Amino acid sequence: MTDIGSTFGVEEEFHLVDPETFDLTPSPGLVGAALRHELGERVHPEITTTQLETATGVCRTMAELRAELGATRAQARAAAADAGVTLLPASTHPSAGWREQVITPGPRYVAMVERWAGLAQRQDICGCHVHVGVPDLDTAVAVLDRVRPYLPVLLAMTGSSPFHDGADTGYESYRTLWWGRWPHTGMPEALGTAARYREVVDGLVTAGVIGDASHLYWDVRPSSHLPTLEFRLADLCTDLDDAVLYAALARSLVRVLAARAQRGGPVPPVRAELLRAARWRAARDGIGGRLFDPVAGVLVDARTAVEHLLAELADDLADRGEEDEVRRLVRQLFDRGTSAARQRAVWQRTGDLREVAAAIVREGSTHG
Repeated sequence: MTDIGSTFGVEEEFHLVDPETFDLTPSPGLVGAALRHELGERVHPEITTTQLETATGVCRTMAELRAELGATRAQARAAAADAGVTLLPASTHPSAGWREQVITPGPRYVAMVERWAGLAQRQDICGCHVHVGVPDLDTAVAVLDRVRPYLPVLLAMTGSSPFHDGADTGYESYRTLWWGRWPHTGMPEALGTAARYREVVDGLVTAGVIGDASHLYWDVRPSSHLPTLEFRLADLCTDLDDAVLYAALARSLVRVLAARAQRGGPVPPVRAELLRAARWRAARDGIGGRLFDPVAGVLVDARTAVEHLLAELADDLADRGEEDEVRRLVRQLFDRGTSAARQRAVWQRTGDLREVAAAIVREGSTHG
């Protein structure tokens, strides 16, 4: 078990905005340089020219991950500044919409538009993806089957997309709803074996829904090119601390659930309908209300739900010297609220979505 969850890394996606008006701003030159691998190993293109992606190196500790996230954000911010734009670290831009985007002219992105048409053209959202090291596909599938009931709590802690296309959506993570229009998002039923996973991927390829496993957009998936399990459910965290917390919890879940699977622990019985309901509830209310437990079938105060998660992970976190830091970050999150809650507070105070965008940029620059 020592090699399971010993390493992790994070990919983050950012909107590009004008540094004075904070309007969403295409930057074809910057994205073209990323396509040509001219911006280094950490900075990559995304599907539109108003987005940029970063990727940390492989990390072993929370402190190392925090340093890597700071470095990747700084490198991307510097590259953006050279191109006359800056990063907006939230999953949606408060006022802009998909019509202001231009698809990045790379073969992968052109193929995405050909396959998914309007779904790809309207992809005006950003996310945060955590890769956790696993030794093989069997381990990845064992954790995948067992992690499903825990995902709504992680989602609730990371909301940063309350606004979309200039409107308050009433959700903390509207990105989750917007992303859910795709035919291969959310979570699958329990798979059981690596062979069954491959059968499902082959079926989706035959159906034309995906070209290969790299286009599998589940909330958690085995990576198609790395020995990792990839958590894709979270909004982009405006504050770097929230990204570190999310990554640490995801990694601990992998370690705990892999050990449970090795001991023959059962897969939690959870109906797909109830899991979708729990996901919706987390996207709507975040940590500001009550969450739905899809196994027990009851509503639980968000603080209580997070405490239950921490209790399950406590021994693992303590064994690795991470419990105190994780609990500190959880207290901080509840004290100041999610990015979505902070954005909405600016909107309620100013009535100006430009001020909301400016606050996101300032916070990301100060705390990221």
